Amino acid sequence: MTIPRGKVVAIMGGSGSGKTTILRLIGGQLKPQAGRVVVGGKVVPDLDRAELFALRRQIGMLFQFGALFTDLSVMENIAFPLREHTDLTDELVRDLVLMKLNAVGLRGAARLRPAELSGGMARRVALARAIALDPMLVLYDEPFAGLDPISLGVVGQLIRNLNDALGITSV
Repeated sequence: MTIPRGKVVAIMGGSGSGKTTILRLIGGQLKPQAGRVVVGGKVVPDLDRAELFALRRQIGMLFQFGALFTDLSVMENIAFPLREHTDLTDELVRDLVLMKLNAVGLRGAARLRPAELSGGMARRVALARAIALDPMLVLYDEPFAGLDPISLGVVGQLIRNLNDALGITSV
């Protein structure tokens, strides 16, 4: 399977059909039994620990149920990868977080806690966190699971708009 750079590709299948396994292969969490996994010109299973870490910094992940830290605010959730992987000042982190929140239509939600968010809002916060480091690739694990039809449409359009605006490859 080849996924063109800058495209949105949906992997569809029933429960247990291997969709999440494909995402784990791409992210280097699993090694393939056959075939090759190449991301950004790099053969993922051949990367050493440091190279894999560097590659993963270029991959955003939207987990099935958002995986937001319940004890952190929306702002702190989105700032988390920026604080972990960069040496940016607090002011710059704050500005970047507000930009990402604006990109997902939630600029006013910075001080809220995950428990105060609807399912669609939580998914958009998780998406803002997934794009916090400006990745070349975003992996979505069941991005529409549990969403009502309106939220599903909003999140789907948001994925398309972010992909078009940022040139991100989306799987």
